[in-house]
Amino acid sequence: MIRDPMTPHYSIGWDVGAWYCEKNANSRDALIVLDSEGREMGRPFRGGLRRWINEAEGSEEWIDALFAVFEVEPEPGARVTMAIDTPLGFPARFLALAAGSDPLRTVGERRSNPYLFRATERHLFDLGWTPMSAIESMIGSQATKGIHLRARFAPHLATVGVWTDGDRLTVLETYPTPCRSSRRIASLLEGRAALSNDDLQDARVCALVAHLFHTDPESLLPPPLETPEGEGWIWVPRDAVPVR
Repeated sequence: MIRDPMTPHYSIGWDVGAWYCEKNANSRDALIVLDSEGREMGRPFRGGLRRWINEAEGSEEWIDALFAVFEVEPEPGARVTMAIDTPLGFPARFLALAAGSDPLRTVGERRSNPYLFRATERHLFDLGWTPMSAIESMIGSQATKGIHLRARFAPHLATVGVWTDGDRLTVLETYPTPCRSSRRIASLLEGRAALSNDDLQDARVCALVAHLFHTDPESLLPPPLETPEGEGWIWVPRDAVPVR
């Protein structure tokens, strides 16, 4: 992907709440926006985004809605990278099973079950992390919400785990828990004002991953060549990999 250093750019982190999270005070959508230098801007948002998702006709209106909730006036023509804390795809084997394909002959232990976990999650298991399953865990609602958003506003696959609207918006998936073990993320978190809520803290980490993806993509762990395109990929810093 070509990055023009002269084009204004913003990084947005989204910790996704369930579809009707405005009714749940304990878990809601949370958003943080960074400028091209990684500085936080405007008003952090925590609430429900369903209305704005529904009302936006396309990616331009979606971007405008995001900056409205931040109370920020973006530079004209600015591009946005959005890192989202929810699965942006379902396991290929699960989708094939649901579509009527032949089932697997045998199913092994939980962490290697391809109906429950995508290649990216099985990869994180191998590295020592314990990601959740969009099929098995309570993040299923959040996953459908994130997939719905990227299908509406960033429908084009740029490369495995990266979607775009073809112009201004780039969307990818991350997972704040392993990111917090990264020295790079820790250094970027230094000196930032405390946030009052865990959702906003996760959104801040997501925004930093989006910033790294735009400014230094080689610092993030890429998907292996055999990763199924439709499953997506969880982007985390290379130095978040546990030392074994």
